[in-house]
Amino acid sequence: MTAHPDLSTGPRRTIALGGAGLAPADVVAIAREDARVELSDPALRGMAASRALIESLAHDTRPHYGVSTGFGALATVQIPVEKRRQLQRGLIRSHAAGTGPEVEREVVRALMLLRLDTLATGRTGVRPEVARAYAALLNAGITPIVHEYGSLGCSGDLSPLAHCALAVMGEGRVRDASGAPREAADALAEAGIEPVVLEEKEGLALINGTDGMLGMLLLALHDLEALLRVADVAAAASVEALLGTDTVFAADLHALRPHPGQAASAANIARILRDSGLISRPGAGEFTRVQDAYSLRCAPQVHGAARDTAAHAASVARVELASAIDNPVVTPDGRVESNGNFHGAPVGYVLDFLAIAAADVASMSERRTDRFLDVARSHGLPPFLADDPGLDSGLMIAQYTAAGIVSELKRLAVPASVDSIPSSAMQEDHVSMGWAAGRKLRRAIDGLSRVLAIELLASTRALDFRLAAGAGRPGPATEAVHALFRTDIAAPGTDVFTSPDVDRAVAHVQSGRVLAAVEEAVGALA
Repeated sequence: MTAHPDLSTGPRRTIALGGAGLAPADVVAIAREDARVELSDPALRGMAASRALIESLAHDTRPHYGVSTGFGALATVQIPVEKRRQLQRGLIRSHAAGTGPEVEREVVRALMLLRLDTLATGRTGVRPEVARAYAALLNAGITPIVHEYGSLGCSGDLSPLAHCALAVMGEGRVRDASGAPREAADALAEAGIEPVVLEEKEGLALINGTDGMLGMLLLALHDLEALLRVADVAAAASVEALLGTDTVFAADLHALRPHPGQAASAANIARILRDSGLISRPGAGEFTRVQDAYSLRCAPQVHGAARDTAAHAASVARVELASAIDNPVVTPDGRVESNGNFHGAPVGYVLDFLAIAAADVASMSERRTDRFLDVARSHGLPPFLADDPGLDSGLMIAQYTAAGIVSELKRLAVPASVDSIPSSAMQEDHVSMGWAAGRKLRRAIDGLSRVLAIELLASTRALDFRLAAGAGRPGPATEAVHALFRTDIAAPGTDVFTSPDVDRAVAHVQSGRVLAAVEEAVGALA
């Protein structure tokens, strides 16, 4: 489980829904930092207006999907007025069919927030009190227990969203603000939140959305923004510790192939290497290496392609974040229309695309780590960066760990969105699998952070050998990373228990300390 912020002390930022629209940073703040949410007056008025329209249709003699009919393949069944509450309640109970491990707290909070944001558009026909209940759960830190398996990304993330709606009804299991598992009814009562009794269409409106996959995409993009800069830091530190050249990172060379991500990555690496005393630079009358290996020389091309992929994914996320997804939907001119906007293909595709990029950046990082350990390619470093080779094994098996993670990332890069298993008696005969794409991307990003951390573990250790040999001083950024690692990771010596050192390196990367140390030394990276 993720950490649970203390909600009892200190002011928390409040973010209004139903105005200019949520920004990606707002989603991260509410999902991870427990920022508060509130519903704007225009949002409340818009919801009330669309609700009045739904209520006007409730007694219409014509069938209206989700208002007076069953769902999916059962949409042809007309439901009598006296059974429509039962219809909505049963919909949520039956669709809350997840199983497997719990989904992370931040993902569930993002899922709830994004559904609430759609409710606040006034395009769903849900009563304001339903939206207020969602906001109250978020602000109280109550998190419905949602499971790994259940969503096909077809009519949106049906099962995960149903588990959230079940909690708003006062049913099912939740975790309270401290992280303790509770019965939803007890947690709501303790927080002073009245369970919701769903009326016509409301159950359907609470589960028809791409909110889970979109939430995972927004969180992933936030993490990748930092990790791709760390990848540039790691590549530059490896160029230094392997006594490579910096000429290939010149801006005019990258202007010949003007991909924006490539230019940004090359500029970052060039800035880090600018004042390094370890770089091999051509001098008159002396022979130096003409070219480094691809894993060093081509880092901007690979890291840059990943950046451009993330930029494309971010453009998809912005459109999705500005969307009102429901079926049926209440249009601005007062129609209630069925549609297919809940299909997760746009989000599923980019989730898969990002997993490919993460795997490739990690693969290149692992190749740089491997170079440090091979005396044929490390340019004077001891075998496996061992203090006493033969007696000591150094980082031999740390590289195995990185290689194992990269192998896993390659499997995770196989797209989920090309699969489709028809459901609902062939009514939902093409599904997106976007939820599955989001789940594997989260694992891929975690793996990427660990592979980059192992590369930095190797480069900082190699730097100790270079410094001992009097090969020169690194640039300020690499020196700052080295100093950071030496606060809790020992310099080379007799073999020690390696796993804790790997975990400390991972913590430095995932916490943002590596990036902070570099940017304090050389300024903000692109």
